Amino acid sequence: MDISNSVLILVAAFGGLIIFFVFLYFVPVNLWITAIFSNVKVGLLELVGMRIRKVPPGVIVNSLITATKAGLNLTTNDLETHFLAGGNVPNVIRALISADKANISLSFKQATAIDLAGRDVFEAVQISVNPKVINTPNVAAVAADGIQLIAKARVTVRANIAQLVGGAGEETILARVGEGIVTSIGSAQNHKSVLENPDKISKLVLERGLDAGTAFEILSIDIADIDVGSNIGAKLQIDQATADLKVAEARAEERRAMAVALEQEMKAKNVEMRAKVTEAESEVPKAIADAFRTGNLGVMDYYKMENVKSDTSMRDSIAKSDENKSSDRSRGNDKNK
Repeated sequence: MDISNSVLILVAAFGGLIIFFVFLYFVPVNLWITAIFSNVKVGLLELVGMRIRKVPPGVIVNSLITATKAGLNLTTNDLETHFLAGGNVPNVIRALISADKANISLSFKQATAIDLAGRDVFEAVQISVNPKVINTPNVAAVAADGIQLIAKARVTVRANIAQLVGGAGEETILARVGEGIVTSIGSAQNHKSVLENPDKISKLVLERGLDAGTAFEILSIDIADIDVGSNIGAKLQIDQATADLKVAEARAEERRAMAVALEQEMKAKNVEMRAKVTEAESEVPKAIADAFRTGNLGVMDYYKMENVKSDTSMRDSIAKSDENKSSDRSRGNDKNK
């Protein structure tokens, strides 16, 4: 009996401990006491309800204590609602306190909206107090004289609290500043004027109102460095000249091909005409024979015709030999010279 009683006592004690820890888990008495001593009104039932809704009471109570000590008028429902919506409650409280100390108009509704939009509201308040410097990448642009300039700028921005929800980010600022630099350099008559007065680029870019629709306010744009690049105009002219040369060569090749084709065509026509002449000459003996038969040509007439042909052939051969001798003489004279 004594052993069974001891076991029952141990089981009861163990069960009591479990119940006690479960009670402390669902009823965080330490947080309740801390809230009371911090002049923050939080009921035990509210803390139990937070546990049931899977809201960490420590985050809500500690954030509420911090806000109350800073003079902010918030309730547990406000903080709990923001937490359940997926917000970062401590970050929002820090942002509200920083904005209040810096005399920046920022309501709890604005802060929670900015936080739920995915932006770091505390960082935004810090940028509003301490402006941020954004370094642009190298921006290459070509002046009117064809010389390339490579510029690098530093953009000083301040967070625009009213535009943080729905406003564009740093990438848009960098893109617009780069576009403004390209436009400013491109409108310059020559690269020397840009190198002499780089502040003109800053003025022209600032006048364009590049921060419209963004989450930042551009305070200044400073040209940090300008380097002279390559002569783009000369390269373009060289490329154009090369292209024109290739076009001219293609047209010349086309004309040459047409000339070769025409030459081959003329050769074919020459062969064709020679064939016709040969064909016509083959008809001459037939005509002579026919003339003999009909009596239109006598024997003496035939011999006279042959003598004329022989005489003509002899004269042609003599003329060709004279031409060859004269050409040989001219070649010899050229060699002697």
